[in-house]
Amino acid sequence: MREVLSIHVGQCGSQIGMACWELYCLEHGINPDATMDPNFNPFCPVELGPDGCPKTHCDRPCEPTIDSRDIRYAKDDLSFQTFFNRNQSDKFVPRAIFVDLEPTVIDEIRTGTYGKLFHPSRLISGKEDAANNYARGFYTTGNEMMPHTMDIVRKAVDECDGLQGFVVFHSYGGGTGSGFSSKLMEKLNEEFNKKSRLQFPIYPSPKLTSGVVEPYNGCLCTHSGLDCADVAFTIDNEAVYDICQKHLGIDRPTFTNINRLVAQVISSVTCSLRFEGSLNVDLTEFQTNLVPFPRIHFPLVTYAPIVGSDKVQHEDNNTFEITKQCFHSENNMVKLEAPDEKDKLMAVTLLYRGDVLPKDVNAAIRYLKNRSDVKFVRWCPTGFKIGINHQPPTVIPGGDLARVRRAVVMLANNSAIQRCFHQIITKFDMLYAKRAFVHHYVGEGMEEGE
Repeated sequence: MREVLSIHVGQCGSQIGMACWELYCLEHGINPDATMDPNFNPFCPVELGPDGCPKTHCDRPCEPTIDSRDIRYAKDDLSFQTFFNRNQSDKFVPRAIFVDLEPTVIDEIRTGTYGKLFHPSRLISGKEDAANNYARGFYTTGNEMMPHTMDIVRKAVDECDGLQGFVVFHSYGGGTGSGFSSKLMEKLNEEFNKKSRLQFPIYPSPKLTSGVVEPYNGCLCTHSGLDCADVAFTIDNEAVYDICQKHLGIDRPTFTNINRLVAQVISSVTCSLRFEGSLNVDLTEFQTNLVPFPRIHFPLVTYAPIVGSDKVQHEDNNTFEITKQCFHSENNMVKLEAPDEKDKLMAVTLLYRGDVLPKDVNAAIRYLKNRSDVKFVRWCPTGFKIGINHQPPTVIPGGDLARVRRAVVMLANNSAIQRCFHQIITKFDMLYAKRAFVHHYVGEGMEEGE
């Protein structure tokens, strides 16, 4: 078994983590008390009962293209144990650690619907938060909690037969998300140097901001993670906010709407790790195919189709169409300025899930290679890595996304990401030119030269 350990850092990482594990449990038929639903049918729609557990649908016909042998095969498929640990009590406990320097968010998880799902010792909270200050998360408050956190990580690693790597969820703008996660990535790099370290960071948005000192935290965290992380799948709130408004018709999206959409994207990225498939992609393959040079490891993430239940019956979401949608800039999970002719692709990974045939994928890629706006660098002529998994996307009951037969997520190492970094560096320079807010960082142990 090739296990993956998820680490959720800070308020942002923990809230995205809850949305992800809620979706994983629905996809695998696991109840909020960590037991497996014996009547779970992976190819039928899911509805929640009043206790929060999935209802069964034995009386409903499955998708017409699904053979009953596929259902039996999916039930016997134990590859999802890469993300869940099956203990002697026949409980399926997530291989996840939640860390925050203040208790509010972790307490919500402990007392919430999925409180019994997680291992109690792996919900780690402190008493004093990092106050949006990278230096507090890295040097003072965060440094005090690091030994205990690393002990929990080592115990979780010891439970694994063959750890594949770590997936870290955090924000670049918060104090814990930037400072503490930077320290954690350094420790993981020291102790588990041979394992893959993937990040799903929420990058500071160009206009939608939650803190004045986000440019400081974002720059410091990006710099410290250059040598500690293998791949960072960057997402920003403003881009996801716009997608919710344009594609899903939500006038005022909440963080629940945003987190559930992000969870659907992350689920599609990790789908091949949790389900058997005809052409699966593991953590090491992401790194090998997407990162041409160690420090250029920030792929853009795009998901398709993003469609609400009111429109799904009128859209033709075949393999060709959803592949084309991935190359529309409005579907990007990072807000970039207008496309530039100089933007070049270095590598592209397309991860399909659901009712997808290889010949349809090949036809879509042949079309893309002939498009004038899909430009690759000269030294990387092949460009495309493909993953196909036959498990269709699951949707959260009462959620915004419609249930569809197939979906694709595109991970593209694109030179356009430099514009995202340029925006935050410009803001950093404007603040630092006046030495604004610098005393907060110096007072927590940083030197001004850092």
